[in-house]
Amino acid sequence: MAADGSMVRRLYLSIYNWVAFIGWAQVLCYTILALLDKGHEAVYAAIERPLLFTQTAAILEILHSIVGLVRSPVSSTLPQITGRLFITWGILWSFPETQSYIFVTSLLICWCIIEVTRYSFYGMKESFGFTPSWLLWLRYSTFIACFPVGVVSEICLAYTVLPFMKASEKYCLRMPNKWNFSFNYFYANVFFMALYVPVVPYLFHHMIAQRKKALSKAKTT
Repeated sequence: MAADGSMVRRLYLSIYNWVAFIGWAQVLCYTILALLDKGHEAVYAAIERPLLFTQTAAILEILHSIVGLVRSPVSSTLPQITGRLFITWGILWSFPETQSYIFVTSLLICWCIIEVTRYSFYGMKESFGFTPSWLLWLRYSTFIACFPVGVVSEICLAYTVLPFMKASEKYCLRMPNKWNFSFNYFYANVFFMALYVPVVPYLFHHMIAQRKKALSKAKTT
């Protein structure tokens, strides 16, 4: 029974990782084609559907961590996924005014490089039981450049959207109402931006520690 359970787990994770790899590879391909053809203003329109699907599907990774299907701790998985979902749905999809900014392109390229590498790494690991050394190195090295650029792009988008949030009052709930509760999306975004101060150093330190552990382990095998 244990062997059967392990086989089902590997099959499921293999399928999940390869589907996610295809999704991010599609986003990367569409991003490059749109950028070369019409410029950065046309990038978001070209990738919206695969981006929304692929990034939303990453919610499963939070569940994977919670139930112990993977070793990734919830403490690092949760902020990464929720932060990206907020950028994807809460800013880019909700406020079309932000979709033509160049920060969208820099953000997507960073996300795609990291995720195409990561999902292909885990896809091979679950499907074949091994990964080539060059892919291992890429898996634990691409974030060194992509993570900071991606974070700056996210912050710039979160800042850029502020006047549109304030003017539209979208997703705001004013008093009085039957719930006796008020909510201001503008200030929620400001709070989201403030979270980068404690969260980003923690995540980067976590990834550096992962890199050292993975690469040192590869040298001894």
